[in-house]
Amino acid sequence: MKLPHFRPKIVESLKGYNKSTFGADLGAGITVGIVALPLAMAFAIASGAPPQTGIITAVIGGFIISAFGGAKVCIGGPTGAFVIILSGILAKFGWDGLVLCTIIAGVFLLLLGFTGLGKIIKYMPYPVTMGFTSGIAVLIMSTQVKDFFGLSVENVPSEFFEKMSVLFRAMPGISWTATLVSIGTFLFIRYWPKKLRRYAPSTIVAIIIATLLTQLLNLPLETIGSRFGSIPTGLPMPSLPHIDWASLPSLVQPAITIALLAAIESLLCAVVADGMVDDHHDSDQELVAQGIANIVCPFFGGIAATSAIARTATNVGAGARSPVAGIIHAAVLLAILIFVAPLAEFVPLAALSAVLLNVAIHMGEWHNFRKLRTWPGSDAMVFLTAFILTVVVDLTVAVEVGVVMAALLFIKRASETSDVSLVDSKSEEEGAHHSLVGKDIPNGVMVYSMMGSLFFGAASKLETILERLKSEPDVLILRLRKVMSMDATGLNALVNLREKLAARGGVIVLSAPQPQPLQVMNRSGFIQRLGLENICPDIDAALVRAREIQAAKRGAAQKQAQS
Repeated sequence: MKLPHFRPKIVESLKGYNKSTFGADLGAGITVGIVALPLAMAFAIASGAPPQTGIITAVIGGFIISAFGGAKVCIGGPTGAFVIILSGILAKFGWDGLVLCTIIAGVFLLLLGFTGLGKIIKYMPYPVTMGFTSGIAVLIMSTQVKDFFGLSVENVPSEFFEKMSVLFRAMPGISWTATLVSIGTFLFIRYWPKKLRRYAPSTIVAIIIATLLTQLLNLPLETIGSRFGSIPTGLPMPSLPHIDWASLPSLVQPAITIALLAAIESLLCAVVADGMVDDHHDSDQELVAQGIANIVCPFFGGIAATSAIARTATNVGAGARSPVAGIIHAAVLLAILIFVAPLAEFVPLAALSAVLLNVAIHMGEWHNFRKLRTWPGSDAMVFLTAFILTVVVDLTVAVEVGVVMAALLFIKRASETSDVSLVDSKSEEEGAHHSLVGKDIPNGVMVYSMMGSLFFGAASKLETILERLKSEPDVLILRLRKVMSMDATGLNALVNLREKLAARGGVIVLSAPQPQPLQVMNRSGFIQRLGLENICPDIDAALVRAREIQAAKRGAAQKQAQS
């Protein structure tokens, strides 16, 4: 397999780079860096990690994804899609397990990028991605109930219904102070005037106001500092994780889930960004950058990273023109981590829960629930299955089951479009050039027309031809002009049909086979067994060949009779 070239988008973007472009990137980078700060901390906390891990991920992951990525204006860092899977890994395997899992996911992403296999991500069915995305949004909401209402719950279960039961029973102990701060922060973010958001992002303004009110009024609220302690300044020195070889095989499946989520979200973000800035991303290069980011971040105490659509949209809206804006965004966050990080310990968790609730509401594909009645029933079933399994069971299971269901339904649909039917001069529906109308079909010759793909889902239709024949023909002509593809199962069905017909003294003639089926038959040796003379370019040649076969049979029969 040919490896693609390693050519980050920044190389192309720096050609003709000037002061005007840098000025636009500088403003955008500062804006999105400020916007990313509360989100980075909130995603880390929701994942069960300290807030500084989110900032570290946004700094290192954001820098790598912008510097080495294949998209022009994408912004990388921690995202809401990872919250549920990361919290589950952290609870089950601990911090070292999460670190190893993220590194393994990075390796998978590198392999996808360098081998070009990342392109298969675009074939992920829409109902599956939208189903589990909406499910993740519901789960994020459920993780914020405790802090949003200031509930006193020591251990919140991870299982959805058990978690909601525990939280419901704790509702009598609601903190009205925390609830009012949460609601106020949420409403402020939602209704902050759009014309001001470019100059003063609603999220950061809401967090500052909530923090100032908490300190000035001495409100009895849990803060980042009271739960996690002070936030270290600067980036930590890189360190190697402890490797538990016994648990390593158990990390592969969640690592694949992280890699899959990172690939889906980053490439979806790149497509959205392309539409915003009229560009075309390199999907393989983008996945390589995602892989590097997820390998490097854990060594510095970071978590999984990918491109974020909301931050990318903010970046574009603020005027970004190149990957330099993403690098500046990482530098701004690093400066905040070095000089301002201690102030973050005063941020109330109720305010951060409102930020995450707002993210979850925007993240959920709620409009698809209204569209379900207009979708094909099978797609609606796949969407609901992926959604329910994400919420109730597990994200990994939801993706696996959703993809398998979608694949099976696709096979069913594709097999329904495949057809094998007997045709003659009266039932022919082909155009004039390929028509049997007016052509003489000799007695003992039958013509079957095939259409669609001859694959494992439709092979049974070919296998039943002999069962449908009222008499055994001398020659069976198979018209393959409308068969564009064939797999091993379809080839096997064709081989069996030839062998059964040959045992009865019949011959198969193929009319106008397409290149891909012809290549499959040739590589398997089927054409050599069938005979090149029985491969005809059109129906006229096939009828001529059928008459030759019948004439040869009559001649052989006469010689046998004379002897």
